[in-house]
Amino acid sequence: MQQWNLFIAFFRVGMLGYGGGPSSIPLVHKEVVDKYEWLSDDDFSDVLALGNSLPGPIATKMAGYIGYRVSGVIGMLNAILATILPTIIIMIVLITSLNSFREQPWVNGMTNAVVPVVGVMLAKLTYDFFKKAKVNMGWMVTAILGLGSLALMEWGNVHPGILIFALLLYALVSPSKKVESSKPKEASSS
Repeated sequence: MQQWNLFIAFFRVGMLGYGGGPSSIPLVHKEVVDKYEWLSDDDFSDVLALGNSLPGPIATKMAGYIGYRVSGVIGMLNAILATILPTIIIMIVLITSLNSFREQPWVNGMTNAVVPVVGVMLAKLTYDFFKKAKVNMGWMVTAILGLGSLALMEWGNVHPGILIFALLLYALVSPSKKVESSKPKEASSS
């Protein structure tokens, strides 16, 4: 049953991830964190950050890692196949059939209509990550790191992989908040 769930989860991502990697990320999150609970939000964030810093398509990297984590090598192969199979089938069908219709307005409208939907999906995921970061680091540090990263990528033309590496280094060297024990303190006997 676990292999079937892995296949279905990543097949859905492959089928509905119209627009490539950015549109796939919220879909993977929905399947892996919300529906099947294979990863926590923190784990998903770590996988996403690491996956973005490595070369290649994000959907297959995430599928490979998550499939391996859930069910070993077979799970990895299953999840990767489920992710790429819809793309292969759809590409063959679409290229052969839509190629003759590519100048039609409805084809252009179809591709243009997906852009705002993907933008909203990514904005929602970004908002969720900012809420989580606020809890872990506070609004000030979250805002500084977020705006600083945006500025470096947009105006400094810094590659996102370099930023992710720098932020991982920051996380390693920054002082972390100590989590206090949940045990009640004993009253002093003085």
